Amino acid sequence: MDSFHVVKPHALLMPYPAQGHVNPMQKLANLLHFRGFHITFVHSEFNSKRLLKARGPHALDNLPDFHFETIPDGLPPSDEDATQDTPSLCDSTRKTCLVPFTKLLQKLKASASAGMVPPVSFIVVDAAMAFSYKAAQQFSLPIFFLWTASASGLLCYAHYPTLIDKGIIPLKDESCLTNGYLDTEIDWIPGIRRIRLGDLPTFLRTTDPNDKMLDFVLDAISIMKKVAGVIMNTFEELDREVLNALSNIFPPIYTIGPLSLLVKQVPQKHLASTGSNLWKEDTECIHWLDTKQPKSVVYVNYGSITVMTPHQLSEFAWGLANSKKPFLWIIRPDLVEGGSVILSPEFINETKNRGLIASWCDQEQVLNHSSVGGFLTHCGWNSVIESVAGGVPLVCWPFFAEQQTNCRFACSEWSIGLEIDTNVKRDEVEKLVIELMEGEKGKTVRANAVGWKKKSEEAASPNGSSYGNFHKLVKEVLPKSKP
Repeated sequence: MDSFHVVKPHALLMPYPAQGHVNPMQKLANLLHFRGFHITFVHSEFNSKRLLKARGPHALDNLPDFHFETIPDGLPPSDEDATQDTPSLCDSTRKTCLVPFTKLLQKLKASASAGMVPPVSFIVVDAAMAFSYKAAQQFSLPIFFLWTASASGLLCYAHYPTLIDKGIIPLKDESCLTNGYLDTEIDWIPGIRRIRLGDLPTFLRTTDPNDKMLDFVLDAISIMKKVAGVIMNTFEELDREVLNALSNIFPPIYTIGPLSLLVKQVPQKHLASTGSNLWKEDTECIHWLDTKQPKSVVYVNYGSITVMTPHQLSEFAWGLANSKKPFLWIIRPDLVEGGSVILSPEFINETKNRGLIASWCDQEQVLNHSSVGGFLTHCGWNSVIESVAGGVPLVCWPFFAEQQTNCRFACSEWSIGLEIDTNVKRDEVEKLVIELMEGEKGKTVRANAVGWKKKSEEAASPNGSSYGNFHKLVKEVLPKSKP
């Protein structure tokens, strides 16, 4: 019941400008909008252009109470339809985005004074945009961090300072990467049973004490301890021990995942234009899946950042071909290092009747399709939590950051995945794909995936933990955040 006497709470949300960070922030924005919040959603200028290219000229049209804004990311102009270099983007946003973000807050304050929008009530930013904490302080605005990666990854990052104190970071020399040192187990991180150094987020794999990514992580973690709350895309039953440990380190944590399941409860026709895919989606792949047998297809997608060598691409390709399983393979234009993706005519000929290659897709739709029986993944958190929600077991090939940690939890803690060696070989790909889809070990993994799907659905249902946490956020926490 809006009127001149009722002012909507105004949430400003800003993701880190990469695909895997934009998606969950967009879902949170849609959920808050449905619950009556005025939304301002801040994209980078670069990603704003990519969204318009991918989704059409009206993709970022403002609704009366859902507005889009942009700030520059500080990197040189580029028209490339590709993910930006992660270290460069992290360094640039941290050093250059505070001033334009502060100017945006000033502009919104002036608009509120003129009665054009409600005053900003609070800010929700990606934890990788920690610079915004200073701006929030300047405007006396409560700020919440959305942690878009895994809870276990956050717990490991939180113990980076201890790894430094113990002399583990930085590594003594490059040989530590190849001599088995990363197989060393540690057992002193509360909430995580024994874990190998190689399973910890990869930014510790540096010999440089001034490494940019290491410094970036340490800075974000220290700032996170000061915010009003941390919102996470997981659920209590999946990460209970880790969350208990995190609660001793950080401000109140609100687990509201899987976000994909909470969003399904929202009638979203009014927000149909607010998609977040930065590449144009191939819708044909869904029609292709419709023609396949239940649980018969292997879905292959390495996310938005992973890159591989031409040799690795070839090994994956022939492993899939030799498995004789139908597959849907998402191959981004920028998947291969330093060049275009080239698959041999022999491979194309061998798989023409059972393989489909697409450039991008609606991953949630694919993972919820009845014909998909397994997922060969880089173990980015969106992919893992969406596969949990879809009940799809994994073959895990982690690439960087906390993907290694996600792989360890998927394979060892939740038993929903099988790990593939970093040095990928076609024989191993073939073997693991067959095992996942029809083997004895795969049978256990497949059953566990179904079990976790049920638990995730319970968490997101009206009596569940995530639903309750979101309700608490909306009804108790965020309204009290007004300045």
